[in-house]
Amino acid sequence: MFLNQAQRLPGLHVIGIADLSTSQIFNALNLVGWPLEKVKARSFSDAIKNKTTFITQDAESLIKAKGLEIIIEATGIPGIGIKHALMAFNYGIHVITVNVEADALAGPLLSTIAKASGCLYSLAYGDQPALICELVEWARNSGFDVVCAGKGTKYLPIYHNSTPDTVWDYYGFTPEKIAKGDFNPKMFNSFLDGTKSAIEMSVVSNATGLKPQPEGLHFPPCGVDDIPHICRPKDKGGQLSHKGTIEVLSSLERDGRPVYRDLRWGVFVTIEAPNDYASRCFTEYGIKTDETERYAAIYRPFHLIGLELPVSVLEVGIYNKVTGSAKEFNADVVATSKRVLEAGDVLDGEGGYCVYGKLVPAKHSLQMSALPIGLAHNVKLKKRIEKNQTIRWTDIEYNKTDSTIEFRRKMEKKFSCVV
Repeated sequence: MFLNQAQRLPGLHVIGIADLSTSQIFNALNLVGWPLEKVKARSFSDAIKNKTTFITQDAESLIKAKGLEIIIEATGIPGIGIKHALMAFNYGIHVITVNVEADALAGPLLSTIAKASGCLYSLAYGDQPALICELVEWARNSGFDVVCAGKGTKYLPIYHNSTPDTVWDYYGFTPEKIAKGDFNPKMFNSFLDGTKSAIEMSVVSNATGLKPQPEGLHFPPCGVDDIPHICRPKDKGGQLSHKGTIEVLSSLERDGRPVYRDLRWGVFVTIEAPNDYASRCFTEYGIKTDETERYAAIYRPFHLIGLELPVSVLEVGIYNKVTGSAKEFNADVVATSKRVLEAGDVLDGEGGYCVYGKLVPAKHSLQMSALPIGLAHNVKLKKRIEKNQTIRWTDIEYNKTDSTIEFRRKMEKKFSCVV
């Protein structure tokens, strides 16, 4: 998606693309009509000189390339994302991360290191977290208090139990459709079982300062017309534990019926009128409000993923401005058992058979010594875990010298005094 748009922007030069599978790169380039004569560079210097693109399997060589200003980290693997970002900062390169998994695991510390290195570390515009951050920034810059911010998704409580074996039935995908497409069951299952929503909303919380609710996300069924009613505090007639929080709206009623005018693909922010005059302006200009006319919702019904990513590249490269970035450690995503797990079982990470990610306040995560979902992969359990239980560091066997674990532990220590 990004490559499709990048070739249409004068002044934006993709000097290199790194992937372990070069055939995958060429498949993507062919798909978007990228001229093949533009990818015949023999080196990065050749690519820069001739305005072409160098293809490589070596990400480190790309990050070290002279003339590079920005990398887009899109592996989706937390440890690799952290490694690439740190390497980029070491070379004075800005990072735009599509890797929300890495940001949820250690974004606050990555932002701190980026700033100390004179670099920018930015969320990717087009992904829902960056779009939510934009709405929050708009609201605050307009002088409104943010009551709630979030996104939509398809959700039912039973989805937390979903595995790669059941995910296609929940989506209604036929075997014929799956056979024709490039569908990754673990990735789709992460979208469905609540993990990806938890990850993305932790990223929003850490970037905006909005505090999670004590129980995390409730996924209330809600269409766009009902956002001002649902996404306001309980003491004002809504369903939020407090003002200034985050939530994800379900496009399905709890009995499985579709929600009227759902926000499945979109993002929203709920704002509060500071006085009667602003409240009157809401109604005069046709903004949907609750019955008190004090709470209003602004929403965007879609996000275009990589088609919008050039916005981040231009903001970072030209205006020296991020499109969202972690500032605090407010929220965490903890590994939670999908079923009874036995001692000796090996966790298989996000979207797998064993665990899903649950959003919790960071202070609760630290108090529980909870295992973050980003590290719940290829680690062995030391004890039996009942269904729907938080998995803790003491429940697993792990390598304390692993660089990703060390980095996460360093972040926990650094931010434990402020959460």
